[in-house]
Amino acid sequence: MYLNLIQIAESFGVSEGVVEGWIRDEGMPHTPDRGRLLFDRAQVVQWAAGRGLTTRAGFLTPETSAFATGCQLEPLLRAGGIWRDLSATQVPAVLIKIVAALPGVTTPVRQFLTQRLHATGGITWAAIGGGFALPHLSARVALGRDSGTVALLLLRDALTQASSTPDDVPVTRMFFFIAPSPRAHLDLIGRLTRALAKGTLREMVDKGATDAEIFAAAASADAGMTNGNKAEVKR
Repeated sequence: MYLNLIQIAESFGVSEGVVEGWIRDEGMPHTPDRGRLLFDRAQVVQWAAGRGLTTRAGFLTPETSAFATGCQLEPLLRAGGIWRDLSATQVPAVLIKIVAALPGVTTPVRQFLTQRLHATGGITWAAIGGGFALPHLSARVALGRDSGTVALLLLRDALTQASSTPDDVPVTRMFFFIAPSPRAHLDLIGRLTRALAKGTLREMVDKGATDAEIFAAAASADAGMTNGNKAEVKR
């Protein structure tokens, strides 16, 4: 599994410049590819472990790791909703609607989040391959445990903002999310990445399943992660 520079930075909770410094000064394994940098997940995990760097978050979350904040995909996805048959030009307006419906936040906070959506560089598009992306606000926010959302956007044409993808497959399916806290942000990236790497959620989205089927697949992913966490504790 290959990750891009943004995904690596997200996973370690550092800036892209720090990752570039690791490449230059610490020999972080990477692969140049047509003007961009790609990272083999397994190589990065091994490199980080040898330097005492944590890899238990975000795109580098191990298969059986415990997710610290307990964010559940299915209720967050119900809050954000499933948006179908969108053109790429409709995406900004839909993101504003999703923020407008964000539960558990005050009007000033909602206005701040909307401003971030409009700001240059306010969104990290985070294409992960296979036509999927995990867009989110570039700025970390602390909203409180009763807030947060995940929305699935299904596009009929490719998203031009996410033109750089690990496998050159255009982005047409996105899980846009806002996490309750910076810590939950990394956990949520890990949950979404794990759920889309295997299991039924990716399959349901790929085939254009009904809302009920996609919600059920998200609930199944939650259950699988919970069971995996319990198995790790027993060991």
